[in-house]
Amino acid sequence: MDKQNKKVVAELSKLLLGGSAHADLKDALAGLPADLRSVKPNNLPYSIWQLVEHIRIAQWDMLNFCIDPNHKSPKWPDEYWSKETEPADDDAWKDSIKQINSDRDGFISLVEKGDLYEPILGGNGQTILQEALQMADHTSYHIAEIVILRRLLGAWKK
Repeated sequence: MDKQNKKVVAELSKLLLGGSAHADLKDALAGLPADLRSVKPNNLPYSIWQLVEHIRIAQWDMLNFCIDPNHKSPKWPDEYWSKETEPADDDAWKDSIKQINSDRDGFISLVEKGDLYEPILGGNGQTILQEALQMADHTSYHIAEIVILRRLLGAWKK
């Protein structure tokens, strides 16, 4: 890998990890009381749990789209959002976050080892670079929503 490409890979990895210019998921969820995971403040359409699950499902989909030419994405938008406003239990909450981190790390590995510019098999011309940028953008957008929900709930850091 040439020097320029190494820089791009390093920046993409940093972008996917989040937190450079804003809160990352770990920070956004740190100290969140369990009873606030399911609250939909001010008639907003989703809870923090639904946002976490949406991040998990979307990242899983993007990763698998890149590695499996036969991957079938969930039906948009219904299958990208949990209908349940709260996790079944604390293990479901932890498992969702664990999968988000695992899929993100798997995608970073793909970025580091794959050809960023080669069209993805089974796609319509998309590349790992495009998917990495989309994943980072999508995740940071929803992390910001989590922070806003926490502010509305009075549960964000002072």
